[in-house]
Amino acid sequence: MRTHKSALLLRRIFSLNNPSYGGRRLASLSGNPLIDDSDNLVIVEGKASSRTAILNRPSSLNALNTSTVARLQKLYRNWEDDPNIEFVVLKGGGRAFAAGGDIVSLYNLIKEGNLEECKEFFWTIYSFIYFLGTYLKPHVALLNGITMGGGAGISIPGTFRVATDKTVRDIFATPETLIGFHPDAGASFYLSHLPGYLGEYLALTGEKLNGAEMLSCGLATHFSLIKKLPLVEEKLGNLSTDDPSVIEACLGGEGDSVFPDQTSVIHRIGTLDKCFSHDTVEEIIESLENEAAKTNDSWCASTLNKLKEAAPLSLKVSLRSIREGRFQTLDQCLIREYRMSLQGISRQITGDFCEGVRAKLVDKDFTPKWDPPTLEHVSQDMVDQYFTPLSAFEPELDLPIKQREAFI
Repeated sequence: MRTHKSALLLRRIFSLNNPSYGGRRLASLSGNPLIDDSDNLVIVEGKASSRTAILNRPSSLNALNTSTVARLQKLYRNWEDDPNIEFVVLKGGGRAFAAGGDIVSLYNLIKEGNLEECKEFFWTIYSFIYFLGTYLKPHVALLNGITMGGGAGISIPGTFRVATDKTVRDIFATPETLIGFHPDAGASFYLSHLPGYLGEYLALTGEKLNGAEMLSCGLATHFSLIKKLPLVEEKLGNLSTDDPSVIEACLGGEGDSVFPDQTSVIHRIGTLDKCFSHDTVEEIIESLENEAAKTNDSWCASTLNKLKEAAPLSLKVSLRSIREGRFQTLDQCLIREYRMSLQGISRQITGDFCEGVRAKLVDKDFTPKWDPPTLEHVSQDMVDQYFTPLSAFEPELDLPIKQREAFI
């Protein structure tokens, strides 16, 4: 564990060299629906030697906007520098932890041609994710409810993640291919490090995992029954330590043993690896079709249906992203994902993101018209363009990798 003294030294150096880290052009974004100056977006509770940040947009399932993430960045920076605060807890208000980014607001901005505000959102959240991945104090995320997309991004890079039994199947998901996008917010890093090819499966299908499955595959570090969560929070609030092993012992002592049920994808990891280890989306689909024909396995059929729902270009882009993530650090994944996200919202290659959000969340007709419409129409040039460095006129995501080295 790095000492607080070294944290302060790093902060001084960092502040001098990167005064704008975590933000791009917020002052110019008046009227941006992703910007809300209210401090109530994140509620703070003070404990003996810790602080708890509570995401407070329950009506939107705590969907993340630029202001929410900027507020977290400011709070976490101050807490890291405060010697009286030894660890940090993050949770969501209402029935969700965080249902990802506020993609409807992004959709509206894109339709209006306001891409700069969209870029600011991605810049801000990816910067915070790296800040969390390099945080100098223990971090506990209480994933008591829906945790999707960006919600996973602002929790998984931290020290501890506590899943619960609040819902049966809708705790965790990265459903971006179903809206014409790609798993981002660090997803290409953490998904690529899951057992076998589970990351590819989750990235391409957008399938959900429950708390027991999250614990089993490593997305969560601990599990608590919802009825015991207040006791877990009380025990954490009484701790006075910056030692991760003490916090882990507390979480483990109040935690519960749980195992995925027999229908879980965790018990199909052999078949999953056999099908999703292939190099191309077409080969994955062919393998699933062959397996379905041989075994009449309903899991294969439902997985094929999920892949058919997704945007063809998103499938190919996402598979490549996860495969590259296997050999990249957290910062490299975030910088690449920033490029990919800017391509995804530019509509220069495809308008699939807007079409997916329209069909799923705006008009809710659930019949997106993907462009290109099939895998056969997806060219290699289309995929390559997502991974191309940005132009000289568009800055790359600037992370303080020399001042803050990721622990994960």
